[in-house]
Amino acid sequence: MKPLPAQPLAALVILVSLAFSGICQEAAAQDVKEQPLQAPHGVTIRVRMEGPYTAETPLQVVCYFKYSPEGAKRMSGAPVELDKRLGGVIASLRERGEFVGERLETILITPPQDSIKAKALLLIGLGDEGDLSLELMEAVGRVSLREAARLGVSRVAFAPLIRDQGNSKFGTGEVETAVVRGMLLAYDTEKRLQKEGLGKDFTLDQWNVEAGPMYFEETVGGVRKAIEEAGKATGARSAAPLFKGK
Repeated sequence: MKPLPAQPLAALVILVSLAFSGICQEAAAQDVKEQPLQAPHGVTIRVRMEGPYTAETPLQVVCYFKYSPEGAKRMSGAPVELDKRLGGVIASLRERGEFVGERLETILITPPQDSIKAKALLLIGLGDEGDLSLELMEAVGRVSLREAARLGVSRVAFAPLIRDQGNSKFGTGEVETAVVRGMLLAYDTEKRLQKEGLGKDFTLDQWNVEAGPMYFEETVGGVRKAIEEAGKATGARSAAPLFKGK
């Protein structure tokens, strides 16, 4: 058998390499560790070992403390990689004072093409780092859900990015208990409004909680607790109509 000419052989090598790369990428996407959990109103909450820059979702939510040069220097991991893929958009907004990160301040970004997989990126401010509380994180959950309802998206991914900003005041499980509880209670309100014709149609099918390898199991435990607490809280709410008539 005659050996293949150099050019066809090189082309064959490239094709094989591309095919192998595609298979590896597909396998990696399928192998993302996750734990699905069922919540009230048919919401599936998936704790996924995934970063906010790789999640394929209509809406990605991330949180930032109030900007300071010192805080920016301490930042590592996911938020650094996220902004790198966005071409520095987040850093530009924060350094210029256009998204400072005041308590519950929000800004919605349409990611540049071929940057991250999310269709929209919501930044939520946490205010001064010293004022971080679980009550604030529950409010973050409510704000996230209401923005999802406004946009009409059925899937959301959430990453608090608190540890990546150098803060360990609360455990990752505690943070997710607060966020998911706030989200589920806000969604219950949305469904009650819809039932009375006071809100537009909106269904949340899936809420993804992004967690790093070190905090995965703790995060799963926090989400389980949130589902239990939200179920009890919604069950205790008044069944009387919100609209009392004229």
